[in-house]
Amino acid sequence: MTKNLPHLLFESQKPNNIGIEILTIESLFERKDDQEHNPEKAHQVAFNMIVFYTEGISKHLVDFVWHPVKKNTIIHISKGQVNAFQFNDKLKGFIVLFTEDYLKKQLNSLPKNEIDRLFNAQLFSPIMQVPRTSNVAEYIQLFYEEYRDTEEDYNQESTYNALYSIIFSKLERLKQYQTFHLKHSDKLNTFLNFKALLETNYKQSRNADFYAEKLNITYKHLNTISKNIISLTAKQFIDAFLVLEAKRLLMNSEIKSTELAYLLGFEEPTNFVKYFKKHTGFTPNQFKKEYI
Repeated sequence: MTKNLPHLLFESQKPNNIGIEILTIESLFERKDDQEHNPEKAHQVAFNMIVFYTEGISKHLVDFVWHPVKKNTIIHISKGQVNAFQFNDKLKGFIVLFTEDYLKKQLNSLPKNEIDRLFNAQLFSPIMQVPRTSNVAEYIQLFYEEYRDTEEDYNQESTYNALYSIIFSKLERLKQYQTFHLKHSDKLNTFLNFKALLETNYKQSRNADFYAEKLNITYKHLNTISKNIISLTAKQFIDAFLVLEAKRLLMNSEIKSTELAYLLGFEEPTNFVKYFKKHTGFTPNQFKKEYI
């Protein structure tokens, strides 16, 4: 039987956990051989993560792309993304994990721009370099110390929430300087609506005209908006979305290429194999062998 890509759930050793946790990269490295899954192997997460590298040089896998990391690199991983570490004995840092439910509870205290910038994998790169002048590391260290304090539990939830808001507000501020400044506009709203429609209808259509019609705009207008927001045409965005969905499904089930083709809306399995190979360089079976 072919193995699936591990799907990791949020599990905390701390009693009455409210959905957020922090640990060190060193501690994960030390106990990697004792865990059911080796974090150096590709796995999908059912929670959100922020990995802050404070020392060392390595690389980090996010959705099948390896990103170089060094001191003061932050990697943001959203729920559902594929992730893997590459450890060495010089790596140090922190890993903040939080559930989707915890995030939803904090939405009212986080600016809307922050949500788009930090939790929208299609809009921004998962990697960010923190300037030496930033004090983000100090707040993350403080959060770690508060979390590790088992003697003082009075009002801890409020303390965690406050530090969470500070850390994420600071990260959003850094993100806006390292990417184009994402302003809320009719164009952005239209693109986010396009993305939402695609998530619901990708099995039905891979045609950009289909989504333009549902949005009551022309194909040309949708294309202009897509290129303006993410520097991809609407069709390129649809293809990138579908290929990533195919990769995740290949990694997480015993499904055969023929079944996957029909599931993704292809009438002929051979067309899906050609489509997948065109965009990845692999057949579906070759890709699965490469990553398992």
